Amino acid sequence: MSNTVTLTINDQEITVPAGTTILDAAKQLGIEIPVICYHPHLTANGLCRVCSVDTGGRVQAAACVTPCNNGMKVQTDSDAVQRGRRTILEMLAATVDLAEAPQILELLAEYGADADRFAGGARREAPIHDDNPFYIRDYNQCVNCWRCVQVCAEDAQYAFALSFAGRGFHTKIATFLDDPMPDTTCVFCGQCVGVCPTGALKPKRQALLEQGLSPDEVFAQTRQSRRKKHIVS
Repeated sequence: MSNTVTLTINDQEITVPAGTTILDAAKQLGIEIPVICYHPHLTANGLCRVCSVDTGGRVQAAACVTPCNNGMKVQTDSDAVQRGRRTILEMLAATVDLAEAPQILELLAEYGADADRFAGGARREAPIHDDNPFYIRDYNQCVNCWRCVQVCAEDAQYAFALSFAGRGFHTKIATFLDDPMPDTTCVFCGQCVGVCPTGALKPKRQALLEQGLSPDEVFAQTRQSRRKKHIVS
């Protein structure tokens, strides 16, 4: 059995090791495929489908999880692919607050997406969780990319403080039984904040500075919060 496969991506032929994803093969050719849920240091799950490409089948394939096959012919920027990405972005804009998601806003502009196309539809609504002195959770800005859950679990921290709750449209990131973060297994490493592509997870100090507090006021407030919640930084 051959350890390599040969395929064409946008009419360019390439040979890659068996198991290479379309996304990684395209990168070797200098072809950038947009991503949202994908992170190079986390397990790919093909959730957002923004990276979907045309492989000649009935259904477009998520490039971040689809392995290359011999003879595969991939188009990463066909009219159908662009239309699909544009629709996904428009649905996200109608559902989630993307004001602090610069990467997604850039994609909206790049694909000429109409952020108001699905205006009037149901939006994600959730309370803002300010339950610890280190970071704030605003799931009104969450795109359910799963990055925070993955980095908190087997991909990095093994803390398992974050998981999923609900189904379908109501699926959300949550703690077990919606407990406050200090009552979970969270070790406040900050890795979830670091991989979040939107403003759903934000450092507490950054949030307070954005609210207009001075650095001294921020320091005093976060120190007081640590003492109140008995958390040692």
